[in-house]
Amino acid sequence: MRVVLDACVLYPTVLRQILIGVAEAGLIVPLWSERILGEWRRAVLRTHPADAAQAGVEIALLQAQFPAACVAADPDIEARLSLPDDNDRHVLATAIVAEADALVTLNMRDFPGRTLARDGILPRHPDGLLLELYTDEPVRVLAVVAGVMAAMPDREQPDQQRRHILKRAGLPRFGKALAQTFA
Repeated sequence: MRVVLDACVLYPTVLRQILIGVAEAGLIVPLWSERILGEWRRAVLRTHPADAAQAGVEIALLQAQFPAACVAADPDIEARLSLPDDNDRHVLATAIVAEADALVTLNMRDFPGRTLARDGILPRHPDGLLLELYTDEPVRVLAVVAGVMAAMPDREQPDQQRRHILKRAGLPRFGKALAQTFA
C-alpha cells in the first residue's frame, strides 16, 4: 500500500517510528514531499527549538533510507485542488502525483473522503491504518511496536503504560488492541 505521510504523522516521534517501522517491514510504502518534510522541520522549530538539529538528522536519515519516497508535487495539480485548508493542497497533490493509495493524517477533517476519492485516494487516520495492519499482520506489527518501545528511555513498559504511550501518540484503538493481545 502506497501512503503519503502528512507532516502531522511524522512529527510525533512514537507515531513516526511505528509508521516507519511498518514501512521497513514491507507493510506500507511511505511517500512524502520536500514541503511535507519542511513542515515537520518547522513544527519542531516552533515547539522544541533545541531539537531542530536532531530533526534535520532524522529527516536526512529517512531520505537516505527511503530515497524513492520523496515526490515532487505538481503545481498545476495543486492549483486545481480544493480542500478546507488551502495550505494542505500540496499534500493531496503529492498523493496524486505519487499515485498513492492513501493519505495518512491526523487531520481527517482537512481531507474529505469524497474529495480524495476523485483521485482514487483514501484518507486514513494512523490509528485505523495501524489497526488494520495489525489485524492482517499481527506478528510483524507487534515486532515493530516492540522495537519502538525497547528503544524508549524507560524500556520496561507495563502493558498499561504502553497503551498510554500509544494513546498519547494518537493511536487509542491500536493501543487497546495491543493491550488485549497482552492481557
